[in-house]
Amino acid sequence: MNKPAFEDRPPLTDRVNAYDERHLVTYIRLLDADAEGADWREAVRIIFGLDPAKEPDRAKIVHDSHLARARWMTETGYKHLLEARMQ
Repeated sequence: MNKPAFEDRPPLTDRVNAYDERHLVTYIRLLDADAEGADWREAVRIIFGLDPAKEPDRAKIVHDSHLARARWMTETGYKHLLEARMQ
């Protein structure tokens, strides 16, 4: 499976953006890992292909910022996805 290119932090916009759309699967995987109590280091290694031992600060930023955006998608962002399909 090809992993979409990612930024260290997803763009924070008030609406779903193209980055979010490309990373929906990434967000779901992060939410699943979090719900299962997976260690963030294992999740960032598997989902993003980053080595948290070599880049601990970057790996933590990538994990936490994308997980926060994934949570935003479940609370607010999904509404924007539905609006586009209902018009």
